[in-house]
Amino acid sequence: MIKILIDMEMNESAVRKLRGIPDVETAFIEPDENKARTLPPELIKDRNVLFCTLPPVNVSAMSNLKLLQIASSGYSQLYNLGLTERGVKCCNARGVFDVPIAEWNIAMMINLVRDLRGMIRNQNQGTWDRDARFQREIRGSVVGLWGYGGIGRETARQAKAMGMVVHVMSRSGVKALENIYVVEGTGDIAGVLPDKVFSADRQKEFLSGLDFLILSIPLGKRTEGIVGEEELKSLPRTAYVLNPARGPLIKEEALLKALREGWIAGAALDTHYHYPMPPDHPLWNFPNVIMTPHISGSSLSTHFNERVCDIFIQNVKRMQSGEPLLNELTPLQLNGN
Repeated sequence: MIKILIDMEMNESAVRKLRGIPDVETAFIEPDENKARTLPPELIKDRNVLFCTLPPVNVSAMSNLKLLQIASSGYSQLYNLGLTERGVKCCNARGVFDVPIAEWNIAMMINLVRDLRGMIRNQNQGTWDRDARFQREIRGSVVGLWGYGGIGRETARQAKAMGMVVHVMSRSGVKALENIYVVEGTGDIAGVLPDKVFSADRQKEFLSGLDFLILSIPLGKRTEGIVGEEELKSLPRTAYVLNPARGPLIKEEALLKALREGWIAGAALDTHYHYPMPPDHPLWNFPNVIMTPHISGSSLSTHFNERVCDIFIQNVKRMQSGEPLLNELTPLQLNGN
C-alpha cells in the first residue's frame, strides 16, 4: 500500500484518477503554497509519497518517505534537506510551464520588434503615427536559445512555425528527451528543430549572429551572472534579450548599462532582481523594455493544475511498476549545481 499525503490543490478529475489506482491510500491537507510549515507528526510519519510545493519544515520526520513530488520547476526549496542521503526520490514540475512561457517568448518578440509600447503610448496621446518601426515582422529573424530544455524546445517549435531561424547553445548538446514530462503535441522530443547548434566554447559566435537571445537555463551556482558586459556586447546592437528564466542570470548593472548605452535594442523581462520590483527601479522606465511580473508560466491558469497533477499521477503509477520517474532530480541538482 502506497500512502500519499497531498498538500496541493487537485481538481476532481485528478482526484478520481488517483483514487482509481489500486493499493493507494490518500490523505489531503489544506494547502498553503506560500510558506513552509510544520505538519503534525502523526499525520506524516507513515506517508511514503508527498505532493506539495514546499516540503514541511519537519520533512525529516517523514521516515518512510520514498517520493517527493513538487509542483514547481525550480527546486531550491529542496536544497540541504538531506533527501538524497535518505534515498528519497525527488521530482519537479518540469514541462508544465513550457507552453505558456514559449507563448510569452513569441509574444514578446513580436511586441518588441513592432514597438507595441510605442504604439500604446501613441494611442494614449491620440497620436496617429504609421512609422516603419511599427510595421516590422519576426519571420526570418534568428532566435538564439541559451539552453535547450523543455521551454527552449517548445519555443523552438513555435518559432519555426513562425518562420524563424533557430540557433541553440547548450552545454549538453541537443538530443532526444527521456523520462521528462512533455505536453502532448508540443516541444522537440527528438531534438531535430534547431538550424544550428553551438557548444559553449563557441559562445561569442552564437551571440554575434542573433536577432533575439532567449535565456532558458536554470539558475544555480554555475549560471548566476552568466550574462555580463562581455556577453551583452557580443550581441548585435539590433538584438533583443528575453529573460523568462531567472533574473540573476544577467548581471543587473551590466543590463542597465547595455540599455543606457545602446549595446542592445531592448529587452523583455519576466524574472527580476527584487520581488516585487520597486516602483523606482530604473528598468521600469526604459521605453524599449517590457516588464511583466513573473507571470509567463501562467501558474494561475487551469492548465497548470491539470499538468502538475498529470505528472504526479504518472509518477505514482511509475513508482508502483518500478519504471523510471518523470523529471527525477539528480543528487547534483539537489545540491544546487
